[in-house]
Amino acid sequence: MRALIHDPAAPHRLRLGVAEDPIPAPAQALIQVTAVSFNFGEIAFRPADGKPGHVSGWDAAGVVVRAAADGSGPAAGTRVVTFGWSGAWAESRAVDAGNLAVVPDDVDLGLAAALPVAGATALQALRRLGPVVGRRVLITGASGGVGRYAVQLAARAGAHVIASVGSPARAEGLRELGATEIAFGPSTVSGRVYGVLDNVGGAQLAQAYNLLEDGGTVQAIGMASREPTLIDFEEARTRVDRGRLETFNLSAPLGDDLAYLVDLLRKGELDPQIGWRGPWTRAHAAADALLARHVHGKVVLDL
Repeated sequence: MRALIHDPAAPHRLRLGVAEDPIPAPAQALIQVTAVSFNFGEIAFRPADGKPGHVSGWDAAGVVVRAAADGSGPAAGTRVVTFGWSGAWAESRAVDAGNLAVVPDDVDLGLAAALPVAGATALQALRRLGPVVGRRVLITGASGGVGRYAVQLAARAGAHVIASVGSPARAEGLRELGATEIAFGPSTVSGRVYGVLDNVGGAQLAQAYNLLEDGGTVQAIGMASREPTLIDFEEARTRVDRGRLETFNLSAPLGDDLAYLVDLLRKGELDPQIGWRGPWTRAHAAADALLARHVHGKVVLDL
């Protein structure tokens, strides 16, 4: 089968080539992939010591060609969106039945492919803040894939959303998605916040932590800055009373969360914010645009 495979000598260590067909386990369905998504983390932090020929990728959508042998999951011919920590960027994918959701016929599979990691991350991280109705929630890196989902889901949950971005151009469309305020970094935010969904890391994570109201929480989701975070906890102790900083990791299986997000998408209540879409033969151009911050939202590649 054709696949985007690991090649240490290629741009982004990624090349369109040939890989072995996946062999599904009894609880896995075999999917014919029609669209995949790029996430910042899986492009920016590709390992230098990866195995040549390995198929990476987290998000893919397509059609079931062989149902799971144990009877779990949907039947052959069903349109689905899928998640896994590898194997997405290929013509065929074997995926656990618990990590997929059915996609209705009236939903574009390309849009569905943009949901898994970014959408489920925003959803799960928001839940970890607890009830946010009427509360101020700061979202850093709000112009990215996770950020744009988080703005929509937090606004839907009743939060006063503060969307933090790097420039006015990156703020485009965020108020329409539900942001109440636009900030250009946490240092420009006035007043305290109940919760923070941080996608940037580095100095912005430290600044955001110091904005917490008593008992507030930061979910440290990503490190788009590619910088380590240094927090002066002695300073923080004088500014934040019992604030919490929690590292976020996505919890799988994602089947239920994907089904929820697909339903919102179907009803027109969630916009996947596709900022770049094209054939997978242009994977290098897509990766360049993503890392250069030229994409507002998600990247989708059609096979």
